[in-house]
Amino acid sequence: MSPDQERRAEMIGLLRAFGAADSALGRQFAKQQRMHPTDAAAVVAILDAERGGGSITPARLAERIGLSANATSAVLNRLEEAGHVVRSREHRDRRLVSLHTTPRVHADAEVFFSSIGSALDAALTACPVEQTESLTRLLRELVDVMTAGLDESEGSTSHPPGPAATR
Repeated sequence: MSPDQERRAEMIGLLRAFGAADSALGRQFAKQQRMHPTDAAAVVAILDAERGGGSITPARLAERIGLSANATSAVLNRLEEAGHVVRSREHRDRRLVSLHTTPRVHADAEVFFSSIGSALDAALTACPVEQTESLTRLLRELVDVMTAGLDESEGSTSHPPGPAATR
């Protein structure tokens, strides 16, 4: 393997490790909140939308957490009953439902994620602006590649048999 190939392989490995660490952090949040990991993933997706200054619909949430509409509805029912999430109809089109976290779960998430968020911010702040701009462009491109691959995979009607099918 050439040095360039080794560097690219290391980068992919580090991206996977970052994703795994992020998933583990989500599972820890779920455990602390006494939630099922899927419920916690839904809460985090709603928090992400709120952090961006907006909200998220149940349909968009289903896409984000990879569940069917019915399964997402069951998750939202549990979260609403537990006092973690509220549904509101704040749009002109009253058919549109927006999801929001309650102040309690928002505060709990702030406490849980604040130290890691601060540490990540400090690590990024230590990098020169040119480096973070370059990394941002690269990460956007990698996300686009992964998203296109997922879209292609979902659109494919015939898949080659996996290892289990050839035994």
